[in-house]
Amino acid sequence: MSTAGERAFFEPTARTRAKAAIQAVEGQTSAEIVVALRYASGDYRAADWASGALVALASLVALLYLPWTFELHFILVDVVLAFAIGALASATIGPWRRLLTPARVRAANVRAAAREAFVDRGVGGTRGRWGVLVFVGLFERTVEVVGDDAIDPKALAGFDASVAELRAAVQATSLDRFLAALATLGPVLAARFPHGDDDVNELPDEVEEPKSGG
Repeated sequence: MSTAGERAFFEPTARTRAKAAIQAVEGQTSAEIVVALRYASGDYRAADWASGALVALASLVALLYLPWTFELHFILVDVVLAFAIGALASATIGPWRRLLTPARVRAANVRAAAREAFVDRGVGGTRGRWGVLVFVGLFERTVEVVGDDAIDPKALAGFDASVAELRAAVQATSLDRFLAALATLGPVLAARFPHGDDDVNELPDEVEEPKSGG
């Protein structure tokens, strides 16, 4: 079940505002910004199975230690039902699913999905190799920024700070804060890649259509 903050990122008005923010950034720099949005970046069913197993185990322990006697068939049905309830709870309650998924797994899924989106969206095909993908993983509560060959964070003053603020905004599921952080990429990129009169828009400005995750 998504939260109000998560749903805000998927509203049509959010897509319109994000497109305007991207265009504002690209009006300052020759670099190209692409935003890709996912609710989840990977398959997290393992967390659901783990949740089901934990709830089933807790149910079994309770039945064994309660001061009453239960029929064997009742115990079997109770444990199976407890597993189903635990798995369903994980699948529908984001915070519980996140708790059961190691941070390294979530981070790895976001990195892999971001690199796939980088290729799928053709971010590496600009003439100056200055494409920048801002990949948002809402379930993972983080952002992965992937730049093409010309984008060297060490040579861009303020780039790391912008990325950190983008991640903080998604961690807080604040659309307004995310768009404000996105806007800070304009002057950061313009310092090294100023907008020229001959610049053309090489990549779509629309936020990529989100896909469902596991």
